[in-house]
Amino acid sequence: MAAGRCERICTHSKAKTFGRWPGVKKGSKEATSLQKKNIRDRLIFCKKYGEWTAEDWGKVIFLDEASFRLFGASGKRLVQRRKGERYHQSCVMPTVKHPETIHVWGCFSSKGVGSLTILLKNTAMNKEWYQNTLQQQLLPTIQQQFGEEQCIFQHDGAPCHKAKVITKWLGDQNVEILGPWPGNSTDLNPIENLWSILKRRVDKQKPTNSDKLQGVIMKEWVAISQDLAQKLIESMPSRIAEVLKKKGQHCKY
Repeated sequence: MAAGRCERICTHSKAKTFGRWPGVKKGSKEATSLQKKNIRDRLIFCKKYGEWTAEDWGKVIFLDEASFRLFGASGKRLVQRRKGERYHQSCVMPTVKHPETIHVWGCFSSKGVGSLTILLKNTAMNKEWYQNTLQQQLLPTIQQQFGEEQCIFQHDGAPCHKAKVITKWLGDQNVEILGPWPGNSTDLNPIENLWSILKRRVDKQKPTNSDKLQGVIMKEWVAISQDLAQKLIESMPSRIAEVLKKKGQHCKY
């Protein structure tokens, strides 16, 4: 894994963790295996971009939303334990019934991290919010990182992302869209690894209230190196190749 040289990225955990993939219910079959449509869409996507090099992926800007919680609840943790210690106090994370949660939107490319904005409490993540965010956050990042150079824009299939008004607006801005992005494919998206790294760095700071959490998030975001961002983007050909080799199933990322 290209990013493995920079910082450990965990994809599973023996400790208690929070959250799950969007759209996947706890205990459902989709949590462990992909549906036929997902596999088909993943294969279509990977075949379409199977010949792309790391240089090609360097023209793509990835974006997504993420959530951060107080008390070390944001990221997944790996622990070493002996047989029979699965539920030992030292091998699980404490839970908080209603932890403070901060939602953010961010983007990055091989040129480094771009804008990161913290959503106001009770923000409705609808098409109006999304278009405003793209206008105020994405376009300045594109201008800063790519200038007049053509870049390609990636987002997943969230409802507000797929709205016709958004597709039209992006077309009016001459922004080319990557995809269509296959569902249940967080393993293909390097920004998911970036979120994991950021969450672990934030958790290490042990912020004690919402204001401090927001400050730490912003501080750690701008501290992410361009080298790390580039290595994550450079992992894309390997991700694509592995999914093709595994006939559409999840890859190790």
